[in-house]
Amino acid sequence: MKFGLFDHIEQADRPLATTFDERLEFAIAADQMDFYALHLAEHHCTPLNAVPVPGVYMGALARLTKNLRFGPLVYLLPLYSPLRLIEEICMLDHLSRGRIEVGVGRGVSPFELNYHRVAHEDSREIFLDAYACLQKGLTSETLTYEGKYYTYKDVPMALRPLQAPHPAFWYGSSNAIGATFAGEQGMHFTANGGTEHAKGNIDAYRAALAKRGGAAAQPKPEFRGGAAIGLLRHIVVADTDAEARRIMKPAFEHHLKSLNWIRNLNGSTEFTSRLNVHRGIDFEACEANGMVIAGSPETVRRKIEAQVGELGINYLLGYMFFGTLSLPDALRSLQLFGREVMPKLRDL
Repeated sequence: MKFGLFDHIEQADRPLATTFDERLEFAIAADQMDFYALHLAEHHCTPLNAVPVPGVYMGALARLTKNLRFGPLVYLLPLYSPLRLIEEICMLDHLSRGRIEVGVGRGVSPFELNYHRVAHEDSREIFLDAYACLQKGLTSETLTYEGKYYTYKDVPMALRPLQAPHPAFWYGSSNAIGATFAGEQGMHFTANGGTEHAKGNIDAYRAALAKRGGAAAQPKPEFRGGAAIGLLRHIVVADTDAEARRIMKPAFEHHLKSLNWIRNLNGSTEFTSRLNVHRGIDFEACEANGMVIAGSPETVRRKIEAQVGELGINYLLGYMFFGTLSLPDALRSLQLFGREVMPKLRDL
């Protein structure tokens, strides 16, 4: 069982420069512990995400950390030139000495895509075209590619990735269509949503992976079975259950507002129903469906163990710094989790 971290790096109640400083301090602390990777979201034009150009932030991570792997979860491929992104991935792979993990996707928000003049109804085709081009460019000395949206001819790939044949691809999804695609492609996978909902998506991923022989395209021996099967959970650990819930509730409810901010700005209810973004309406609902875990080290360990047993995952992404959570509270939670929770769950 491996443990990672996830972050949107949302804007909350402090200057943005302070937010960046605190998040980097948090990453440095995690680097000194046994976390596998830090995964970053990419969103645009919303206070939910202050790193809409994740490569810039990851450049800082590459130089400030030594052990922690990191990567986007996900790069929104319809918003990139594949050629420019290939070059960015190669740079980050060398800057980090081979620690980047490349999550890819098309983007869950039609509003964000529309701001970039990308029609959501076209985004899946654009994503598939960009993904095929990305794979070709990362594995070729010269890029020649012809697709509906992207065409290149005899482009020299002067930058090559450090990891061979290239950094592993990851996919995050909260629906069975995306989970099935990830399994078919042999990507590493992370699920979101309540435990019951996540189980259906993890099962869909496993079924698709089995059809291609059960192996990831780039197996990782550190994960049981070679494919990372992950689950995202918001986590706060404190000395007591009451203290953890007291700390978490206002921070998480601010975070829920950030998650819904762009949908509310556009006066739409379609975003949740059409795109299968499944979460509770408040802290208590998310705690009840398993998305939120707050408590003492023993309570958190027990709840994680139950979900691992039900879902059969081998990777847990802890979202441990969000909303209005303070840096001291986040660091204390991280330390308790690393010292008193992770060691007791590694053998699951």
